[in-house]
Order: sequence, then C-alpha cells, then structure tokens
Amino acid sequence: MEVYLDNSATTKPRKEVIDEINYMLKNAYGNPSSLHRMGFEAEKRITDSRKTISNCLGCREEEVYFTASGTESNNIAIQGIVNRFKKRGNHLITTKIEHSSVINIFKHYESKGFKVTYVDVDDRGIVDLKQLEENITDETILVAVMLVNNEIGTIQPIRDIKTIINKKNKDTKLHIDGVQALGKIPVNVKKFAFDTFAFSGHKIHGPKGIAGLYIKKGLNLSPIIYGGNQESGIRSGTENVPGIVGLGKAVEIDMENFQKEKSYIANLKKYFLDRVRDEVEDIKVNSIVDEDKCAPHILNISFLNIRGEVLLHYLEEKGIFVSTGSACSSNNKSKTKSRVLDAIGLSDNEVEGAIRFSFSYNNTKEEIDYTVKCLKNSVDEIRKITMR
Repeated sequence: MEVYLDNSATTKPRKEVIDEINYMLKNAYGNPSSLHRMGFEAEKRITDSRKTISNCLGCREEEVYFTASGTESNNIAIQGIVNRFKKRGNHLITTKIEHSSVINIFKHYESKGFKVTYVDVDDRGIVDLKQLEENITDETILVAVMLVNNEIGTIQPIRDIKTIINKKNKDTKLHIDGVQALGKIPVNVKKFAFDTFAFSGHKIHGPKGIAGLYIKKGLNLSPIIYGGNQESGIRSGTENVPGIVGLGKAVEIDMENFQKEKSYIANLKKYFLDRVRDEVEDIKVNSIVDEDKCAPHILNISFLNIRGEVLLHYLEEKGIFVSTGSACSSNNKSKTKSRVLDAIGLSDNEVEGAIRFSFSYNNTKEEIDYTVKCLKNSVDEIRKITMR
C-alpha cells in the first residue's frame, strides 16, 4: 500500500486540473499577448481563472496577480511594500516561525540597515499579541504573518493582529503568507482587511510552478521584476497559461467541495491522532488539537528518543510518505534545528523526533490504520536498537 501524508509539502493534482492543463498545452497554446484568435482564447482563460480566484478570496479581479510560486508572491509583496513605503520609516515586524521565503527577506533588509523585530510565539505557536503591540511604532511600515504555520498548523488570530495594527499605526501594512491557508480554512481578504495575501497552486491540488498574490487596490507596489508589463507590471514575463488555468480549476473545485473535504480531513486527522495515542508510547503532540486554532490538514508529533529522519525512512520503506519539517528547507544538507519547533519551546529530543503528517481528501481510513500499524512497529524497532 502507498500512503501519501506529505500534503503540506505538495498535493496530488486533481484529475480535472490535469485535464484542463493538457487541453491548454495541446489546443490553446497561444500567447495571451498575441492579437489573433489563439491569443484571445488564452487571454480569456486567464481572465476566467482570475475571476474564479477573486470570488474565492472575496476581492476584485484586478487585485489578483499570478506568479510562479508562493516564495515569489511573498517576495513581490514584502519587497514591494518596503520599497514603496521606506520613506515613512525603517521598521519591519514578523514572527519567529515564518517560512524561509519571509524570514530571509527580513534578514536581507536587516543587513541593509532596517530595524527588524521578530515577535515571539507561545508554546502553541500563537503570536505574542502584547509583544506585537509594544513593538509597533510610527516607524513601522510592515507586519508580515503566516496565517497557517506550515510545520505545526497553528492558525494566527488575524483579526486581533489587524486590530492592534490599526490601533498603533493605521499606516502599517499587513502581509499575509496564506500558502497553507487557502483551501484549508475560510479566507476573505476584504473581511480581514489584508493589504497583500500570497497563495500557491500546488498546495491545493493544482499544478506546481503557479501561484498568486492579492494586492489591495490602491497600494501601488513597486515591481521587483521588469519586462513586458504583464500582470499590470507587477510580475512581467509571459504568463504560464496552463498553470493559471489549472490553478483556477483547482480553486473552483475547492470552493465546491470546501466544507465537505475540510470536515473529512479534520475527522481523519482526529482518528489518526486518537489511534497513535493509543498505540504508541512516549510521544508529544506539537499541533493544537482545537480545530478552531489549527488547520485541519496538519499534525506534528514528536516521537521521543528517536531521530525523525530515521523514522521517516522506516515508513518510506513501507510505502508511507511523511515529512520532518518544511519541504522548502528540510533538504538542506546543513541540517539546522527547526526554527518553528525551537520557538515553541521544544527540547532537543522533541525537535529531533518530530514528524509532520499532513492529510488530504485522497487519504482513507484504511490507509490510516495501515500507517498506525507501521508507525508502531517502526518506533518499537528503532527504540530497541537505539536504547540498548
């Protein structure tokens, strides 16, 4: 049996998405900037996808821009805001548990002389709101926060964060990394009053190499890529039409199935956790169990006195695929301690034994039972070897 439980790293594209991409590659391959019929068809399909996504996000069509990745979306938003508003101040705020595509931008600006505050989180991964409020000043031009954490699934209290920003400095912009949020929890960018919001196709059963960025109308960001003025000049370069159409189809299907799939995944995760607690000794659950404070698809567990990488490969041999952390950094040969797990106060033993399980609508109860059986046997076998 093959069991894929690494859906936070990437998801399997839906059949309907693949069909749409294949059609575009075979039949509608015109350049959307061309003035002939094939160009018009490609342009129309882009417009249709933009409309679908804007309906999902609760924004205007012209506020949705297409990029190549969540990393690029974060870069365009953060660098665009900093470059646009740096005359107002030189202070930036983010948290200690952000994705590398956010943290590394802030480190870059810190090296350029900007003052950067990295706000703490509690042992559940929730932002310290008091510390955030104390650090926002008249010089603060940007706060960047990940809506759903990619390693432990914590959902940040965005309403409270926005209220604090409005109270302390209404000119401070709020960027949201929503890559793990879209398709997993309700998102309405107008309702939450985000200034920018990044999302990605391959996290929601769409294709890789395509992502998006919401930019609030009137923000007038400075681009970081210059060229032929595609995407209203925000992201120049010939559009990835098959990817955009695939992303639009993925969002469309997700909107249709959202509540059903969300409930199914949440129940599957709960079933898995209950069984692991019953079957496996000496574990620590690092994700919040409360469904209102944790995304339905992510569960992080530490298996004490075990190296997570070893357990990962034991499970892989049995056809089970999981992760030890963020896929964007876990392949780094200079293995560093997880910033997220360190920030929530885990011990070295707990960090070393951490495994992230992430679920999708494709997973079944039969797969979960098989995984728990293999997990128990693998943990027991590894501990017998390492704890002699």
